[in-house]
Amino acid sequence: MSKQSHDAVRRAILHVDMDAFYASVEQHDRPELRGLPIIVGGGSARGVVAAASYEVRRFGVHSAMPTRIALERCPDAILVTPRMSRYKEVSRLVFAVFEEFTPQIEGLSLDEAFLDITASLGLFGTAECIAQEIKTRITERTGLSASVGVSHNKLLAKIASDLNKPNGLCVISPEQVQHILDPLPIRRLPGIGPKTAARLEELSLHTFCDVRTATENTLRPIFGRYTKQVLERASGIDQRAVIADVAEKQISAEETFAQDIGLLDALHGELAGLSDRVCQLLRKRSLLTGTVSIKVRTHDFDTITRSLTFKPASDSTGTILTVAKDLLDRWWLTKPGARIRLLGVSLSTLVAADQLELFKGDANAIRRSAVGEPARHDSMTLDPTLDRIRQKYGADSVKRASSLGKAVKEDGFKDVRRR
Repeated sequence: MSKQSHDAVRRAILHVDMDAFYASVEQHDRPELRGLPIIVGGGSARGVVAAASYEVRRFGVHSAMPTRIALERCPDAILVTPRMSRYKEVSRLVFAVFEEFTPQIEGLSLDEAFLDITASLGLFGTAECIAQEIKTRITERTGLSASVGVSHNKLLAKIASDLNKPNGLCVISPEQVQHILDPLPIRRLPGIGPKTAARLEELSLHTFCDVRTATENTLRPIFGRYTKQVLERASGIDQRAVIADVAEKQISAEETFAQDIGLLDALHGELAGLSDRVCQLLRKRSLLTGTVSIKVRTHDFDTITRSLTFKPASDSTGTILTVAKDLLDRWWLTKPGARIRLLGVSLSTLVAADQLELFKGDANAIRRSAVGEPARHDSMTLDPTLDRIRQKYGADSVKRASSLGKAVKEDGFKDVRRR
């Protein structure tokens, strides 16, 4: 028996994806919006679409699209301000349904998760029956619909959940894999973005079948050391496990500006505010970070990321800000005078703070020397004090001097996020 066939016998995986989640919540809570083209997101000229209802998608509107372009495509669309607290509330109801069937839940976002229900089959019936019951309970408790993909691995379950949207249920059995995957556009393969898809299409590789049957020599210039993995994915092979209770992978904050910023000093001020926000959440979660990344989007929508990994891990705002500034300054040398529309800071390689407790006394000195940080007041005392002040009197009650006079920014839906 092949490895893939063996996994097919052993595993039953669901991918549950709520349909147009933010927009559907708004239409559920406000019946007058049902059946109308809804855009959830920033409402000004520089806003971005957070979610699009199915009624507006037929006009070519999709998430992450500038609001201005979305409104050009559908002038009758109704703009709705995001309500993240409400979406989180509904998300908790959805995940509570998952927990009634399995503890093996890998949440990907507020509205999406993998479930390993292999051990639940004897109690609840077939994987398809469980998927249908999950859909039913979600609708009963939230009034919303979900699409569910059922298969023997995560890749196929995710692809299946997207095939019959909205309110779909799709099963890909081991015997159907090649039949279902081969004709699909290669752009449906998770991880294949528009630029990579365009390069494949230049080689006349348009479908899963085209890539599955291509030679490694053909694909290697595009995928390099990931060539073998791409060939496996195009064949429907995926050995990844559903990892329950995944630790936080990233904490990030980003801002879209109402006007492009072309001054480095002004960008430094924005970085100060962003660093404060992500570090406050980092400390609230009792985490340390070992990797700082910045995200820069220019006026022409070119997006650049830069990262630095360091040891020991830190929760010091001063350290994180110093690293972020250094990353920005190095990039700025290659693009002086660039006009920036979006700036972000993210923290990854996260570890629990208590894991490094024994070394905490010496860690600050090591952090400063590692990033060239000048001597400063002990951040172990200062940062928690600032956190307590902000918690008691509000996020804007105390700010770093370098963050004052910052540019006007969008009331965007992408604020502090955890993944």
